Amino acid sequence: MLTIDVVTLFPEVIAPFASASIPARAAAAGLVQYRLVSLRDFTHDRHRTVDDYPYGGGAGMVLKPEPFFEAVESLGPRSGPVVLLSARGRRFTHDDAVRFSLGERLTLLCGHYKDVDQRVADGLATEELSVGDFVLSGGEPAALCVLDAVARLLPGVVGTFDSVESDSFHSGLLDSAYYTRPAEFRGWPVPEVLLSGDHAKIERWRREHVR
Repeated sequence: MLTIDVVTLFPEVIAPFASASIPARAAAAGLVQYRLVSLRDFTHDRHRTVDDYPYGGGAGMVLKPEPFFEAVESLGPRSGPVVLLSARGRRFTHDDAVRFSLGERLTLLCGHYKDVDQRVADGLATEELSVGDFVLSGGEPAALCVLDAVARLLPGVVGTFDSVESDSFHSGLLDSAYYTRPAEFRGWPVPEVLLSGDHAKIERWRREHVR
């Protein structure tokens, strides 16, 4: 079983997603378990402070290192990738999702506010990943992307392996266009080849019409 730990200021953002659709199906099948860890549970003052002003000045608050280290340490001996989700990280790819799905444990660290203390990246995370060249208000939406991409690759979660194998990026290519009923909708017909029943021609058409 794969264990996905999500360390976050807002576990209430992650919980509903992990309890629905494909991630929930993976958990119900006993293929994955999700452990949501609140950073505020690892603070030691009455205000449960997780952030502070950065040394040297600058706009915005920075998340402190202590809660992150203590949260991860509370999960037991460190094993598997510990991923800091960050706008400056390397781009998350399908190959990463496959790699994570083949492991036994994955820890996702969600930043928030201006940034995370650099010592979290240097001394705790084993890698730093981004889901795109844009800035989010926190790492939680990025964690949901990673969680979903990984969960759906677990054997048996998405129907048959053919369903996953035909997805965009699985074979290194994008996917073709797909159509369903009705055969004509508001003047837009389904391409005739897809109605022909000739699987060789359909396969060739799909290779030629990769989006």
